Amino acid sequence: MIHRIIKNTFLNSHVPSSVLSAACLITIAGLLSRLLGLFRDRLLASTFGAGDTLDIYYAAFRIPDLIYNLLILGALSAAFIPVFTGLISNEKEKEAWQLAGGIMNLAVGLIIIFSALFCIFSPFLMKAITPGFSPEKMEQVVMFTRIMFLSPLFLGISGIFGGVLTSFKRFFIYSLAPIFYNLGIIFGILVFVRFWGPIGLAWGVVLGAFLHMLTQYPSSRQLGFKYSPLFIMHIFDHEVRKVFRLMIPRTLGIAVNQINLFVITIFASLLAPGSLAIFNFAQNLQAVPLGIIGVSFAIAVFPTLSAFSSKNDNENFAKTFSETFRQILFFIIPLSVFIFLFRAQIVRVVLGAGEFDWEDTRLTFQCLGIFSLSLFAQSAVPLLARAFYAAHDTKTPFYIALVSEAVNISAVVLLIGKYNILGLAIAFSLASIVQMFLLLSVLRFRYDNLDDREIVISVGKIVIATLFSGAVIQGSKYVVTSFVSLNTFLGVFFQLSVAAVLGALVFLLISYLLKSEEFMMFRDSITKRIFKKTKIVLEEDTGEVSGM
Repeated sequence: MIHRIIKNTFLNSHVPSSVLSAACLITIAGLLSRLLGLFRDRLLASTFGAGDTLDIYYAAFRIPDLIYNLLILGALSAAFIPVFTGLISNEKEKEAWQLAGGIMNLAVGLIIIFSALFCIFSPFLMKAITPGFSPEKMEQVVMFTRIMFLSPLFLGISGIFGGVLTSFKRFFIYSLAPIFYNLGIIFGILVFVRFWGPIGLAWGVVLGAFLHMLTQYPSSRQLGFKYSPLFIMHIFDHEVRKVFRLMIPRTLGIAVNQINLFVITIFASLLAPGSLAIFNFAQNLQAVPLGIIGVSFAIAVFPTLSAFSSKNDNENFAKTFSETFRQILFFIIPLSVFIFLFRAQIVRVVLGAGEFDWEDTRLTFQCLGIFSLSLFAQSAVPLLARAFYAAHDTKTPFYIALVSEAVNISAVVLLIGKYNILGLAIAFSLASIVQMFLLLSVLRFRYDNLDDREIVISVGKIVIATLFSGAVIQGSKYVVTSFVSLNTFLGVFFQLSVAAVLGALVFLLISYLLKSEEFMMFRDSITKRIFKKTKIVLEEDTGEVSGM
């Protein structure tokens, strides 16, 4: 049976027949990546604790991440994939590959130029970003940052490959790349740090970025991508200019998000040592369901929404959006409650070891609890933004991002004096909720019908099932404590496991009794993959995937 699950899920599903199938494919690989991410964080926490070293490590990501997000992420999510998909759909493969090559040359050139400039001026930039760091910490963060400037180059090239793969709906290979990225970082923690000290963390990030690129290259080449310096001639083609025009508002929107991260880094550097590390640990924990559910569904549905938008098929566009939105909420609302109720247990199980003491644990699970309250909004934003991008509208998400960032900065200024690191978490969550409701309101205004009635009914059923599940979880936690000691890892893990399983079963049972449409779709998808052969929609060579 396991062989059949693997075969039907991975080998025959390169071109999924539904968004749910594609999202499941991304989710399975994403789950492994996220688990590796948790293992990575446990290694970091147990080795260094929430202190100066990890503050330096996380602060060093800011400028390299800025380069990648502005030059690559904006072009891919808002512009390259819709334009590239449109050319492929209209059987203009030659123009599509010229577009990919032109964008590749343009991206690599810009990354090299900006990385070199920022590398030279990094001492001045880091003083502005981390004003609270001591001179010793400042010297180290500059060194970390300069090494990490290699990662945007590899991730930028890999991003183009990833755009090609998602356009052709090769979701499995696309989803493998983050796994190898985390493996590179883990190798850095276990090996590089042993020989080179803390600076080995930076080299681990570079190794992970290189593996991220290497993973996607073979499939991209198999699909038809061949790099040539002659593609420099195509950087001024009509389609490349179109991508560039579309990416500008999206890039500005990402810049607003980067300002958010800079604001967090600046204020966290002024707080007690380890504050930035604690914020990032909590954010990484809540990012597990965010990435597995919110991002996976958004990535899976994006080509479909782009195709419907290019054909002006508003009815199917709205229907597909509504179904995906409800599926995200079906998973994320109960997970949010689970995380809130288990916040202390999760942090103790994942991070509570070695140098990570009780004070670090307490602050981290308090931040995690605050993040969980806005998880539904954070998970919906990737889908909502892509609904606008699919329609070639990158300006609206940018304007809304500006408003949400204004909310975030205002809240930080008002709350940080009283709540310290928790004030940053509150501000972040509040801004996420504002952003989600503004995006949804504008999208609803543009379409006559988003299946509003179905959304309201579905959310009502999900909330009812979640309330029953939460009550069972809370009761189970207290019952288990009478049988096991919570002073040990095994005791906390047992409490977490038993209560979580019971809560999940109750949620599924209530969803079944309420005849939740999302539950039925999920059940049918799982049943189909286990007991039925999946129909291959398009012929593909699966040898490479099966070998991996």
